[in-house]
Amino acid sequence: MPSRVGIVVRTRRRPDFLRRALADVAAQTFHDYRIVVVNDGGDPDEVEAIVAASDVRDAVQVQHIADGEGGRCVAANTGVRDAGTDLVVLHDDDDRWHPEFLARTVAWLDDHAHSPAVAVSTEIVYEEQRGGTWTEVGRAPFWAGMQRISLGEMMSVNRAVPISVLYRRSVHDEVGWYDETLDAVEDWDLYLRILRTGEIGFLPGEALAFWAQRPDATGLDANSMFALTEAHAVDDARVRDRALAEWVRREGPGLPLYMASLQAELKAHVDRRFEEVSAGLRHDLRSELDAHQPFWSRVRRLRRGLRRR
Repeated sequence: MPSRVGIVVRTRRRPDFLRRALADVAAQTFHDYRIVVVNDGGDPDEVEAIVAASDVRDAVQVQHIADGEGGRCVAANTGVRDAGTDLVVLHDDDDRWHPEFLARTVAWLDDHAHSPAVAVSTEIVYEEQRGGTWTEVGRAPFWAGMQRISLGEMMSVNRAVPISVLYRRSVHDEVGWYDETLDAVEDWDLYLRILRTGEIGFLPGEALAFWAQRPDATGLDANSMFALTEAHAVDDARVRDRALAEWVRREGPGLPLYMASLQAELKAHVDRRFEEVSAGLRHDLRSELDAHQPFWSRVRRLRRGLRRR
């Protein structure tokens, strides 16, 4: 019988993170899975050696993508296609799970046969390099208090990350694959397409997924949140423009034109109000300085008088 869950581990020249990811999967209480490690442009021998030394080596298939031919979306699509399982999840090499992540999400989808996916509460794990290793230095909730995956909120900003979402492989037959024209936000783009016709379930409460962030990291150690900041902004606009163009083709430009006008008026109002508040604060600050530092107040007045002559 084929495995129930396909775990796609995207990795790119980060051996320490790959070892950690495989150990993280090995710690799951649910074991009916198949792992596809997608080596996106790294040394094939190094990746194969790490897999061979792991506790999950018998469950791993490695796919190698030549340097320059991959990318986040290509790696994701390659792994999902190769997994051949009913359920899939992306486990990027630097992220982690609670040991019960698979057990609880699989059980939820079994109980909700018509739901295409389920997400879980997530914590951000901040890491710094200390003594040559990446060490956890703090945590913060990702969207604290969230109780559901809302299309309206998701249209504003992504509220789920790949490590937190288990979904049915059949989703790709219905809404398409990860968009390989994007360099970032490929998960958000997929979630929006899923939410057009269905709901993504949510398990609130205890965090079951841990999204690693390293704000000070550079190069290959950086995570996409910071390393791909510009790409995120460009692709975010691309996804929104594409959706807007689809609307205009179907409904015409009337409503978007009106909304754009309102947006411009609102921005102008906010800018004016900001300037008024800033001017008031500057005046209050000068008054406070004059009251407590009369000598410097006289100096400023003398300088202004000399400039006018």
